Amino acid sequence: MIEFASFKTQLAASAPRLFELIDGFKQSKVLVVGDLTLDEFLTGEVERISREAPVLIIRHETTRQTPGGGANAVYNLAKLGAEVKVAGFLSKDPQGQVLRTMFEEVGIDTSTIVIDPDRPTVTKSRIAGHARQSVTQQIVRIDRKSDELPDRDKQLELAAQIQQHLGQVDAVVCSDYGDGVFTPPVIEAVLSHDRTIVDTQKNLERYHGARVFTPNLPEAERAVGYGIKSFEDLLRAGRDLLALTQGEEILITRGEQGMSLFARDGKVEHIPAFNRTDVFDVTGAGDTVVAALTLSLCLGASYWEAAVLGNLAASIVVRQFGTATTSQDEMKEALQGLLEVEA
Repeated sequence: MIEFASFKTQLAASAPRLFELIDGFKQSKVLVVGDLTLDEFLTGEVERISREAPVLIIRHETTRQTPGGGANAVYNLAKLGAEVKVAGFLSKDPQGQVLRTMFEEVGIDTSTIVIDPDRPTVTKSRIAGHARQSVTQQIVRIDRKSDELPDRDKQLELAAQIQQHLGQVDAVVCSDYGDGVFTPPVIEAVLSHDRTIVDTQKNLERYHGARVFTPNLPEAERAVGYGIKSFEDLLRAGRDLLALTQGEEILITRGEQGMSLFARDGKVEHIPAFNRTDVFDVTGAGDTVVAALTLSLCLGASYWEAAVLGNLAASIVVRQFGTATTSQDEMKEALQGLLEVEA
């Protein structure tokens, strides 16, 4: 584990630059291409067992809808102040309209979205219940999506939309959750930009030559085909991932173990976890890492600086339940807090 105490001197020396980068986030223009998902959370009180079947009857109390999957990456960038365009597929269904409205309410440009009426908007509905004065627990999750790829015309339409907007953005983020957006024409289009950041759950090699890859530990293990159980395994995996992807940098996020950054020139840098105690939910934290890292790179940050700010942003959102976002002000407050921690 990388100890924060030994890292703090380096952090303190870089603090003025890090604050400057956070303040500059609003200058960045980013295109996010992703598997756009709507997360739904339905909660209620358990009343009794149904007479119709051995199931619970839950009296509905609240429904909460939030951007999920690639939509969470989009939302994270917007909440950090960036000018954001979003590309992907939505259907004509109510769920698709909800996502589009969420985007537009925070100023996200949705003109690059392609409507595919033949495939539903990916929706994950979590139903949770509680007895009176008890903890709410998830009971079931219902996923609504298609296993079929978009037809060829839709793939080409999305690729053309992406190509049309590449010259207007400082970076392209690929948020690949495996739900059908990233077909060969779309991948070819995103790789046309010289600053493409890839966050994918599998098959990193499809993005051969992208600038930065951000796998978490299980994703890295799947990509290299072996477990990362020791420091030596980690170093080997970093080298193997660089060879596999031909990327400039590999950032492996390792949860409470921090992050490890691998460069093509052989340089390896380790960053400790900034929050190991107040962790309530890591869902979507990777999207937050990618958002802050991307905006930093758009402003000319070093890869180390960008990774530190990605780590900082993630340390904030894991304190909240469900997919969450942070802001420039919260990041500056958290950074100041780290600088004041006793070594």
